[in-house]
Amino acid sequence: MTVGWTRGVIRGGEFPPAPRTVIKVGGSLLTRPMWPDELRALLVDRAGPTAIVVGGGPVVDGLRAIDAASPRPAHVMHRLAVEAMAITARLVAEATALPLVAEPVWHEPAAVVLDAALWLAPPGRHDCLPVGWQVTSDSIAALVAAGGTAALVLVKSVPPSAAHDNLASLARAGWVDDHFPVAAASLERIAWAVPSGIIPTSSR
Repeated sequence: MTVGWTRGVIRGGEFPPAPRTVIKVGGSLLTRPMWPDELRALLVDRAGPTAIVVGGGPVVDGLRAIDAASPRPAHVMHRLAVEAMAITARLVAEATALPLVAEPVWHEPAAVVLDAALWLAPPGRHDCLPVGWQVTSDSIAALVAAGGTAALVLVKSVPPSAAHDNLASLARAGWVDDHFPVAAASLERIAWAVPSGIIPTSSR
């Protein structure tokens, strides 16, 4: 079976490769049978240092369900959701044989998987993020990209709707999290990719 990707641009005029790239991999993609092969195929086109930020996917969905049934303090659930991203990051690193790191490696032309929990650990780095479900791996990946002056590629299971052509409308549609327009405000290049064969029926 051929592994391929459908791609598009949200901001910046052309699809990366770029000198530096952050790839945010939606956690829902980890439920696809061929996701390791799909991710390797996506990485073939990269042209320089690349940091992969992995969403929490079904692990965080479980936390949301628990919180909905019996709400816990927002800061507790926020911390647990970030820790869940560390779990999925380790899974992706193991499946792709890529290094798992606490900081992007911008000085080498390599691809690495970023442990978001460790990246957010230094004092002050977490301060620019609201605490709550309005923040997901979308905003965290945007902050990583902003810190490295890198392009951002949002890899999701559903493409954005053509009706939503700016960050605010994409957030209102639920394609990115509510804080993303703020976190990504300074980024010059934002693109998206979905596995080939997915039909764009919704922005969610």
